[in-house]
Amino acid sequence: MLKWSVDEDFWVRRVAIDHQLGRKEKTNTDLLEKILTNNFGSKEFFINKAIGWALRDYSKTNPDWVRYFIGKYKNKMDKLSIREGSKYI
Repeated sequence: MLKWSVDEDFWVRRVAIDHQLGRKEKTNTDLLEKILTNNFGSKEFFINKAIGWALRDYSKTNPDWVRYFIGKYKNKMDKLSIREGSKYI
């Protein structure tokens, strides 16, 4: 997944971002963080939406981790990712 997270094709990167959706407490947060940060700075709507979607999904299980992540990286994140990721926290 780390290799996919830096692929030229943004659809492949999006699959890497979304691959842990629904894993809840089985989410590998170290891997999730690396994949998401690998995609910071993208101007691609579907990448920034996917980052937010991944964070929003995981916030239902671990809102503290998502709050911390957004706080740590808010200056590097697209506003869309922050808005989507913060939806339930």
